[in-house]
Amino acid sequence: MTRSIDYGTLMHRAMRGLIQTVLTEVAEHGLPGAHHFFITFDTRAPKVEMADWLKSRYPEEMTIVIQHWFDNLVVTDEGFSITLNFGNQPEPLVIPFDAVHTFVDPSVEFGLRFESQESDEEDEDEDDEEEPDDEPEKPRTEAEVVSLDKFRK
Repeated sequence: MTRSIDYGTLMHRAMRGLIQTVLTEVAEHGLPGAHHFFITFDTRAPKVEMADWLKSRYPEEMTIVIQHWFDNLVVTDEGFSITLNFGNQPEPLVIPFDAVHTFVDPSVEFGLRFESQESDEEDEDEDDEEEPDDEPEKPRTEAEVVSLDKFRK
């Protein structure tokens, strides 16, 4: 059995740590300058908590904006909770870091995207169903380079 370094998992952990640090700073000191965040998360993920009407409106994925009005931002090692305004109706949300798909701060053209391991496993399953060919299989990589142009206005 060979050992290897799981760079994909290590990178995801580091990126989630970055989000945790940024949100902790915002919880303690507020949003500085023009900073604001678009956070997309999986509403089906374990430990996500949100109002039933929001969950039925966003059954798979939701993007929230943390900018002008938010309240009760609490950050833990597992995720964060926040109250946001939806049509003049404050709603609390609990979002684990494992549920986050993207984190973007367009004010400084910064963004992170998390690839789920499920989609990687599905891709592998699909590959298994293909007929074998004579070419040797190329090694799969866990990392993905994301261009910041994708997040520019």
